[in-house]
Amino acid sequence: MLEIDGAHGEGGGQLLRTALALSAATGRAVHVHDIRARRDKPGLAPQHLAAAHALATMCGASAEGLALRSRAVAFSPGPMRGGRYRFDVGTAGSVTLVLQALLPAMIAAATGFEVSVTGGTDVRAAPPADYMREVMLAHLAAMGAKVEATIVRRGYYPAGGGEVLVRVHSGRLRPLHADAPGELRKVAGLAHVSRLRPDIATRMRDSALSRLPANATSAFAIEEQVVSDEQAAGAGGAIAAWAVCALSVLGAGRVAERGKRAEDLGAAVGDELRADLEGGAGVDVHAADQLLVYLALAGGGAFTTRGLSSHAQTAIWLIEQFLPVRFTSSTRPNGLVRVSVERK
Repeated sequence: MLEIDGAHGEGGGQLLRTALALSAATGRAVHVHDIRARRDKPGLAPQHLAAAHALATMCGASAEGLALRSRAVAFSPGPMRGGRYRFDVGTAGSVTLVLQALLPAMIAAATGFEVSVTGGTDVRAAPPADYMREVMLAHLAAMGAKVEATIVRRGYYPAGGGEVLVRVHSGRLRPLHADAPGELRKVAGLAHVSRLRPDIATRMRDSALSRLPANATSAFAIEEQVVSDEQAAGAGGAIAAWAVCALSVLGAGRVAERGKRAEDLGAAVGDELRADLEGGAGVDVHAADQLLVYLALAGGGAFTTRGLSSHAQTAIWLIEQFLPVRFTSSTRPNGLVRVSVERK
């Protein structure tokens, strides 16, 4: 059983999710201790627990320590079993973070899945559902993965109750090469609110638009949406925008929070997209964190990004414990970081 220090590096929930995903994908048993040890509330939060239970169900794992606030988990997987599944976080815990744990294992399996996850679709400190659907799935499609995602219902903090349906078709991952984004084709996006003033969506959209480079504004087609009560659980909102380029897709997103001005949320999204486009990054910093595990499972690939977060550095350390791959990174003269992976 592989022993993993859950407090290593960034030491957050992503380390646990990635460890369990790789365990299920490779069939290698793992024991993770000191989970989220430096957090205000250490151990498993509801979304981590939901992801662990879901993976255990899908691969028939023998698991110990799957309890709220548990600080250690032992996970001995069996083979991934395709089919239809429904999982409920039970709170507004992030659906997209749960799917971060499930997708690598599902994609690595030689079978198909239909998975519904209920919880928060647009919550703080997690990728909005639109970012996952429009940016991450575009990268995975470029790697040969056949994944579809439908946002059935929006869910916000604290009500939760949102639902995302994901279908994964059997296929084989191939390396990703994203050293540059290529020519900009369009910028699209969605600013949405539920049970909030409609002008909040307008202000987020307009603020994002004002920050984009001039060559993007003519092709900017962000949509505003007031989500009906039938299509959302609770009150909330978010903005996500993505730049579709010839060779890649870059994205950014923010979730509405009490006390945060709509203009500031939109500006943050526009500023991130502008920095990526003007810097010539192949992938944005959020995708860089998430793509590492897929490049490793594919056995190779490379991308450029504006920087490697502590999440990414921790993920690299963890992945090299599981798989016979080696990551290398270097800073280019233009300031971009190039990350590559190859088999040992």
